[in-house]
Amino acid sequence: MTKESNNANVTSSSPLPTGEGSGERLLLLLSDGTVFHGRSFGYEKPVTGEVVFNTAMTGYPESLTDPSYAGQLMTLTYPLVGNYGVPPFTFEANGLATFMESEHIHAEAIIVGDYSENYSHWNAVESLGDWLKREQIPGITGIDTRELTKVLREHGVMTGRIVFENAEENAEGKATEAEAVKMEKYGEVNYVDKVSCKEIIVYVGTESRRFPISTPKEALNAAIAQSASHSVTRPLKRVLLVDCGVKHNIIRCLLRRGVEVIRVPWDYDFNGLEFDGLFISNGPGDPDTCDAAVQNIRKAMQNEQLPIFGICMGNQLLAKAGGAKIYKLKYGHRSHNQPVRMVGTERCFITSQNHGYAVDNDTLSADWEPLFINMNDGSNEGIRHRCNPWFSAQFHPEAASGPTDTEFLFDEFVKLLVP
Repeated sequence: MTKESNNANVTSSSPLPTGEGSGERLLLLLSDGTVFHGRSFGYEKPVTGEVVFNTAMTGYPESLTDPSYAGQLMTLTYPLVGNYGVPPFTFEANGLATFMESEHIHAEAIIVGDYSENYSHWNAVESLGDWLKREQIPGITGIDTRELTKVLREHGVMTGRIVFENAEENAEGKATEAEAVKMEKYGEVNYVDKVSCKEIIVYVGTESRRFPISTPKEALNAAIAQSASHSVTRPLKRVLLVDCGVKHNIIRCLLRRGVEVIRVPWDYDFNGLEFDGLFISNGPGDPDTCDAAVQNIRKAMQNEQLPIFGICMGNQLLAKAGGAKIYKLKYGHRSHNQPVRMVGTERCFITSQNHGYAVDNDTLSADWEPLFINMNDGSNEGIRHRCNPWFSAQFHPEAASGPTDTEFLFDEFVKLLVP
């Protein structure tokens, strides 16, 4: 039964905005039957995805292009969105985006309370609405995002569908049984496979080279060594990056610290390549869909001296490789203000986060221990091995956007690399 009245347990309609945001009327249907009414300010097409909320006040260009949002309808709790526009979508010589976190938008849609069609910023070249239309991504405005957030916090994240009121399907705003079945399958999709690179990319200084994954490892090692020798005057420390949906600022942070980065697809067996440290990136979806990556990490861990560093999804995959289990959080951590504490110290940090799953501390073996703990709910925010140079963070030390309090973790990782 559709829920739309004015009490604390259901949704209510909010005033619809005027201006550019006054596009086609649409509906946001949640899998529990709740309905929100709004208007389009982006591309007009029906989409389905997991509805999540982010409490950050800024950073929508970075968040929209974060591959970890693949398959999700991103709700921003800050009421005014779009007032500083969108920066140019340019790329550096090595193929990394200058101001974004990937090559395109990955979120299925963005949901805001009040869209600002007028923008002002020194680096802005277009409006958020124009960018969404160009990339064919829906944008919803006029929804009471406070109430939507309350629904998600009470019920937990759930799947939702955006439909247009003039569409024949769901014209009365009722979620059909077929849609409800479709809405429950977010966790079964391997979104990492959708967003990971499809070839091997080597970054050296300001340059990059690409190789097919079919390249024999001996030939690849020789080609990488030759590429590095032509680009730098001294040998660089080499990091093998498992791309589960890596944000470009992670690669930027590594390159700024003078290392060479070999970026490989999430399920590529990198064992046999020559590198000094292993990095496991962030990514979308359920880590249980990434067993191939876990098996490859376990092979690499046979070298107990190999430095390993993981971020976000990388934290979960490293934990799984070490024998721990993962569970899904009720509504996840998506914000710029998550406080974490380094275990065994009084050092606390404010962190940028975007994840819906967490490591179960109680399933860590005796060889592992928590490295960071979330100070709001006590959940795991990183792990480390008691003897070997292996550690990870559930939050994003590279930020983009958000605070950079913990960027020093990249320095700690690079210090571990064999010269």
